Amino acid sequence: MAVFSYRGIEIESGKPVKGFRDADNPKALRALLRRDGVLLTLATEESEQKQRERREINLLAFFQRPSASDIAVMTRQLSTLVHAGVPLVDSLGALTEQVERESLVRILTQVRESVNEGTPFSKSLAQYPHAFPALYVNMVAAGEASGTLEAVLERLAEYMESQSRLKGKVFATLAYPALMLIIIVGLVGVLMVAVVPKVTSIFENIGMPLPWYTTLLIVVSDTVAGWWWAMLLSGALAGYLFKRWRATPKGRFAWDSFVLRVPIFGRLSLLIAVARFSRTLATLLASGVQLLAALEIGRNVLGNARLQAVITDAIGSIREGESIAEPLKRSRAFPPMVTHMIAVGERSGQLEQMLENVSRSYEADVDTRVMAVTSLLEPLMIVVLGGMVAFIAMAILMPLIQMNQLME
Repeated sequence: MAVFSYRGIEIESGKPVKGFRDADNPKALRALLRRDGVLLTLATEESEQKQRERREINLLAFFQRPSASDIAVMTRQLSTLVHAGVPLVDSLGALTEQVERESLVRILTQVRESVNEGTPFSKSLAQYPHAFPALYVNMVAAGEASGTLEAVLERLAEYMESQSRLKGKVFATLAYPALMLIIIVGLVGVLMVAVVPKVTSIFENIGMPLPWYTTLLIVVSDTVAGWWWAMLLSGALAGYLFKRWRATPKGRFAWDSFVLRVPIFGRLSLLIAVARFSRTLATLLASGVQLLAALEIGRNVLGNARLQAVITDAIGSIREGESIAEPLKRSRAFPPMVTHMIAVGERSGQLEQMLENVSRSYEADVDTRVMAVTSLLEPLMIVVLGGMVAFIAMAILMPLIQMNQLME
């Protein structure tokens, strides 16, 4: 049985379709597609080598997915080459010699071959969604249609670099508290399991009355030492059940709505999502992507089901003739400044510029809040760690001091 690359037309809708299908011969392929409601227009049998290469590419793209920074650097280099007048095929060939990640090299090699065979650049990229998301493909398609591919690639590079910087700042903010939390849990766990039981066994043998905090420490220590395995299993089970629940549409919506209401971090999450959405939408519109298509793509980069539902409702309202700002304002999920600036941009015909202003403003606000959260968390985590150690020390030392006084 061979593998065929085919093109066809859906019988009911008349939409063009393409893909790959196993069949014994072109006649069998035509019958299979006819049964699926597709009228075959072109069929090309793929060679065994090309099939193997495609499978290898897909596996590499899945297991060794190029990072956002890899794609950003590659896009910047491609923009420079195309802007300098180097033909696209030659530019892609030059990139395969510069890119270091093997999976990306193989993808670019296949994309170059596809473009050299006459396939549009955007459709060649669309074959590798693990590396090039819908936003990337749609912007390239708009650049090809308008003849401004080099400008679109430059916007894409700037967009991806700004998103990479934003993610880096957020990660740096969360890395220190997470590390401190691991240290606190590890240190307290070692004390409870290895140190405290040996010391408190002295008090139990003497039989003297103990302060309430020492009694509490003994109970906690015995529980942790005797049931640590049950605690780990319970934590793992709780995490698994939470992940399963959050994977459901209802669970994800409830959790994302809760996240937006969490003090300090909820506001920070909202600012990050709005900044990403505004910059994405501005970049897409400036590249020539239609408004509804841009909103569909921008909705997917929000990363919050509550905000995505607002954009979904807004798309329906826009189809019925409403402006962008009105449904966003009714939802009360987006900050008032965002809806106001979008409304001004719609009236003045400068929507892309207003969205850029929103993204810059909110990215600056994110920087300020990230610094504030970091400066707040560092002393807070130190105080928590010091408080736990002080409690354990007091619970052990006070009975020893009492014993010493009684002996005197």
